[in-house]
Amino acid sequence: MRLVNHERNAMDLRTTPVHLGMGSRAKPVEGFTWNPEVLQAYSAAVAADGAEGRMVMIFDGDGLGDHWESHPSGDELVVCLSGSVTVTRDVDGVPDHVLLGPGEATINPAGVWHVVDMEGPTSILAITATLGTDHRPRTDTRPRTDTRPTERVGTPSPEEAP
Repeated sequence: MRLVNHERNAMDLRTTPVHLGMGSRAKPVEGFTWNPEVLQAYSAAVAADGAEGRMVMIFDGDGLGDHWESHPSGDELVVCLSGSVTVTRDVDGVPDHVLLGPGEATINPAGVWHVVDMEGPTSILAITATLGTDHRPRTDTRPRTDTRPTERVGTPSPEEAP
């Protein structure tokens, strides 16, 4: 894993995330993987950015997320690029569901536990404060039977319109 200065070629954000750091710097992260050694090397390489550092990455998937996560050092922006995604936040023990379609986004506040469920083939863009990110296993692997979100981004459907 290495941070690249002044990349001029196209890159695939699915395999090469970009680190946004202090001084408005954007550096591709070559050789990034989710294994503990690479995550530790990435954390060490960007430590000087502290809570201001962000990772930008695209995730493709289909199905329920396998873990909850929390970003104590800053907010996370989640943008649905294609498909449909439900972001569920644990707000004082109460699930808060936000349904997103293409072009819609939501912000996961700093320190709030959340999980992402992709409904059919879906792509999302995440801009994440990575310092101190925590994960915990997901134990509720059943699909939700209540598919009505507590919040909907975008234009209301005809039945929702006043």
